[in-house]
Amino acid sequence: MRYNEKELQALSRQPAELAAELGMRGPKKGSVLKRRLVKLVVNFLFYFRTDEAEPVGALLLERCRISQEEPSGFSICFMEDPERKYHFECCSEEQCQEWMGALRRASYEFMRRSLIFYRNEIQKMTGKDPLEQFGISEEARFQLGGLKA
Repeated sequence: MRYNEKELQALSRQPAELAAELGMRGPKKGSVLKRRLVKLVVNFLFYFRTDEAEPVGALLLERCRISQEEPSGFSICFMEDPERKYHFECCSEEQCQEWMGALRRASYEFMRRSLIFYRNEIQKMTGKDPLEQFGISEEARFQLGGLKA
């Protein structure tokens, strides 16, 4: 994937939906658990060394699976390479559940499905398309038929 490093760094400085110091282990064999500041901003999960302002890396949370690995730990793997997992260790089971929920809601596809669902609910209640006022009601990305099960 192509990206602009300066724009990604600027995005990493935006207010986070969720941020905490977590244990993190990368996908490489023999990788050890390290403390990282982890920040969820839109659909990116940034991770930082605890004493640095610039991110060490970022994960784009699209086409990925979030799985609970242990009571207070979860992993992220991507559809293209499901064996390559990033492991995270939280302070508690509650914190783990909070992170997993936030990460699952962060993808573009989740937001798109939610928009379509609420658009249809508003249309049933009011008889009007709420997207019409923005001139985007006919765009294919907002159509129910565009959903893949």
